[in-house]
Order: sequence, then structure tokens, then C-alpha cells
Amino acid sequence: MVAARNKSAFPAAGPLVDAERRRGRGARSNRSGRYEAEVREEFDDGWETLGELEAFKTEVRTEQARSIIATNDSPDISFDQSINPYRGCEHGCIYCYARPTHCYLGHSAGLDFETKLYAKINAAELLEKELSKRNYQPRTIALGAITDPYQPIERQYRITRSVLEVLDRANHPVGIVTKSALVVRDIDILSRMAERQLVKVALSVTTLDRHLARKMEPRATTPARRLEAIRQLSEAGIPTQVMVAPIVPALNDSEIERILEAAYEAGARDAGYVLLRLPLELKDLFREWLLTEFPDRAKRVLHILQSMHGGRDYISEFGIRQRGSGPYADQIAKRFRLALKRLGMNERGLKLRTDLFRKPNSRGEQLQLL
Repeated sequence: MVAARNKSAFPAAGPLVDAERRRGRGARSNRSGRYEAEVREEFDDGWETLGELEAFKTEVRTEQARSIIATNDSPDISFDQSINPYRGCEHGCIYCYARPTHCYLGHSAGLDFETKLYAKINAAELLEKELSKRNYQPRTIALGAITDPYQPIERQYRITRSVLEVLDRANHPVGIVTKSALVVRDIDILSRMAERQLVKVALSVTTLDRHLARKMEPRATTPARRLEAIRQLSEAGIPTQVMVAPIVPALNDSEIERILEAAYEAGARDAGYVLLRLPLELKDLFREWLLTEFPDRAKRVLHILQSMHGGRDYISEFGIRQRGSGPYADQIAKRFRLALKRLGMNERGLKLRTDLFRKPNSRGEQLQLL
């Protein structure tokens, strides 16, 4: 049964979903997003379901996207255009800053985000058209800047691979961010592009503790398999980076040096990090998770986090939102910097090439003779 009530400016914490119904998921609740006129809360009234509500199952909806290259002018990220083949992400990472984007679709940032997924099945076709535009100028495209391009449904839909095929043919540079070992499936394409300095791949490694990873990222590849993916990509000649992201104070920040060492040993020669970000609905979702998984340290985690954001859960200001400020944030930055220096990472200054780009031939367009 679903009950509806008037919604306030920002929803208060609602009831948690029963553990059996959300088994293998990250979020603990599924309350309505900020754009909905009402808050809907599902509960068992003992009549229709005889005491049992259905477990949350992954649903995939295909969509015909109207455009595929998204642009941004954020000064604190290294790319200004990106492609996201999917909306929502089955990995279920509780810390994912993309969760609030699902509210634009009328869904919840909670369990809906990881169970109601959208696949942009015309992504490759649209990309080819956009690259063919007369005024298009090639700049590195980030693949997976919002949701993971190699989440489990990519095995079936293969949209990410089709996008890479277009970029490969057009000699267009791409940077990939993922936490899935599925990326090694595309080594054939990626190695060809690497020979032309057209690709780099970043694997996100949040923790080396598989038990903690299971709690934080329930359906993502295990840490060991991510490190093995780094090894395979590096051995294939593909420039590989490790992202220690997100760093959660009093939870995984003690692992910074160990993660960097393990990634270096696997072949990564570049690294970066991002502190935990809690925009919009995510701040309540993370609190719910923290209180159920780590009640003994929840207050400490939140206290330190707020100390890095001016006493608040999150500051969206450029330059601060990803790195924080204050003594604790400075300490993390210094530790990271010293570890990089000791290992000799971030020294190659890799830049992807744009001068090899060739516009795809649009349908009906005369082929070039020379």
C-alpha cells in the first residue's frame, strides 16, 4: 500500500525499507524526490500482499536520447564534455553524488536510482551525428562522468562499446572512469586507441577491504578485481589511473597510502582523489546508511566531514566541493601528495591527442577522395 502526504521544502527522513526487500542494494529508503508534489511511502497494511512486499528488482527502460554529448563549464574538473550511456546505476554505491539526478525523472534518489535504469540505445548513432557537425571541435570526452558506463547492464546492451567504436573510427580522444572490471572486455579497442594517444582509463578504488566495499558499493566489482583490471589494462599499453574516491573520513581515509601502493604495483602511474560529497537528497541517504552500518562511528564521520565544509554537510562551491577545506582536508591533501612523490606517480603528464580527429561521414554525404 502507498500512502501520500503533502511534501515540505525538503523531505524528512522516512521509514527504512525492510532489509530483505533491499538485499544487495545500497540505499535504505526510497522516499520521493524533491520535485514531487507529494511524498509517497510504501508500507505493508497486511491486506493485499498477505504481509509480504516484493523485493526491489532491477528494471531497465530503453530510451531514444535527443542528444548524447553533455557539456559543462566547471573549473574544477578536467573535462568539459561527457557521455553517459545510462541513467541510474545498479552498482548501488551509497555515496554516489549522481543519485539526486534521478529526481529529474520523477524517481527517488534512493532505491529507484539503483533499480530503475535507463539505457540510451541510440547513443552511438547520435554521437556519430554530433561529431559530424560542421562546427564540432574535438576535445576529450569523459565517458562515465555521472553513472558508470560499465555497470552490469552493459553486458547486455553494449552501449559503451558501441560509443567507443565510433570514437575509435573518428580518432577522437576519450577518458573513461569506472569501478568495473568489465572494462577489460574492450581492451581490443582501447589498446588500438592507446597507440594513437587517444584514451586513458581511471579505475575507482574506494577501499581494499572487500567487506567494507560490499557495504558501500554492493553490486560493484570487488577491489581485488579492480586492481587486476588495472594490471591488464596497463599490460596492454593503456594509460591507467587510480581514483581514490570518495575519501570518507574515519571510514576509509586510513587506506589512502595502501590503495596508491597497490594500484602502482598493478601498473597505474597516475592518481587522483575526491572527498565525499553529499548534495541534496544524498545527505539523508548517507546518514541512514551510516547509522545502520556503522552506528558506533556515525557521529565522528559526520563531524569530521562537516569540519571540511564550513560546518555543513556540503558546500557546492568550485574548488571546495571535491577537496574540502580546513586542517583535516589539508592533512589528506598532504598525505596524498607525499605518497604520490614517494611512488613516482603523476609524473608523465599525459595529454590525449586531438589532431588526428576525422569527422564521421554522415549518411548521404559524399566520401572524401583524398
